[in-house]
Amino acid sequence: MNLPQMVRIRQEFTTNPIRNIAETVQAELAKIKIQNTIAGGDSVAITAGSRGIANLADILAAIVKNLKDIGAEPFIFPAMGSHGGATAEGQKKLLDHYGVNEQNMGVPIKSSMEVVQVSTTEDGINVFVDQNAASADHIIVLNRVKPHTDFKSEIESGLFKMMAIGMGKQQGADYYHNLAVRRGHYPVFLSIGREILKRCKIACGVALVENQRDETEIIQAIPADSIEQTERELLQRAKQMFPQIPLNPIDLLIVDWMGKEISGTGMDQNVIGRSVIPYHNPGKDIQIMRIFIRDMTNESDGNATAIGNADFTTRRLVDKIDPGATYMNAITSSCPEAVRIPPYFDTDRQAVEAALKTIGEVVPENARIVHIRNTLMLEEMNISDAMVAEAENLEAVSIIGSPKPLAFDANDNLVSDV
Repeated sequence: MNLPQMVRIRQEFTTNPIRNIAETVQAELAKIKIQNTIAGGDSVAITAGSRGIANLADILAAIVKNLKDIGAEPFIFPAMGSHGGATAEGQKKLLDHYGVNEQNMGVPIKSSMEVVQVSTTEDGINVFVDQNAASADHIIVLNRVKPHTDFKSEIESGLFKMMAIGMGKQQGADYYHNLAVRRGHYPVFLSIGREILKRCKIACGVALVENQRDETEIIQAIPADSIEQTERELLQRAKQMFPQIPLNPIDLLIVDWMGKEISGTGMDQNVIGRSVIPYHNPGKDIQIMRIFIRDMTNESDGNATAIGNADFTTRRLVDKIDPGATYMNAITSSCPEAVRIPPYFDTDRQAVEAALKTIGEVVPENARIVHIRNTLMLEEMNISDAMVAEAENLEAVSIIGSPKPLAFDANDNLVSDV
């Protein structure tokens, strides 16, 4: 099969990342006068999620230091649903991947899958909270605010989601996701978050927003009574900084890596513009006919949730799948469709050629192909000849390479430079 030439492009991102994490955290906590809420000797539970948040360990360490400076007794707890195999040890191990452990943090990591029911919302939803957090004098809710992969609303992925899915652990996540199938994610998250703010001792929120380069651009400490309004505002800023593939439509998207630290759906559905789950509604500003996912990161620990969003994959990826972790995540999130394994091949060349045979009346060498590393890293990518003229007319895109073949190694696997 004759394949197209590929050219490297770069998107021009204007960013202003935070350079001094510790100073920024200290200034933010001072701004809301955290010492007026948390007293010396008070126990404080701090959420730590399972997503790949930039500078997570440094941010947590800075919060811990500030709490210790006022004489409080902080601890960190894994605030995640079924990730880490839905076991206390698995979730503790997942945090350790990010450098969040007792040695680095200097405080206990209290990992448990046990929850307590703290209340019932006015619309009849039982509210569950990690037992260690529920027994603390205060809780600090830390999370990244970003567009959710599954739905669009005024509040998506952030502090409210953390209070529901994260603090509710596997039992809460399973229950809430099941409710969301018919009620919708936003009404469920909003109802639970409001009830937790009412019933639990939330000291404050610490919201993070990342830029197009996956760097920390905003750290904002938020008084508990301002979390809802501030999260709405921060989501709009996060959407402005969210990276996208600048070309549309695409016949074949080649993605080197999917991973749970990249997105809850392995590949961010906002970037690929699709979901196989009927009640999900990701943004569909981009039209991609076929997706070939080449591999899965080690950080995923075999969790291939949303592999079903791909059309083609490789045997090496499939061999990495841990059915237990993957099925637990899929069932907890009420998304069995997401773990359907697409056709898989021994080599990348076989997968690429199979994909290009399914794109309709387009000669393969004229196909519109985009090759990216993952759905977080979109500053540079390779595009096929058929898209170069269009890219040259985009104001914030530069051609930075000369045409070269879609190259394969001796094993017929792609030689990737993205």
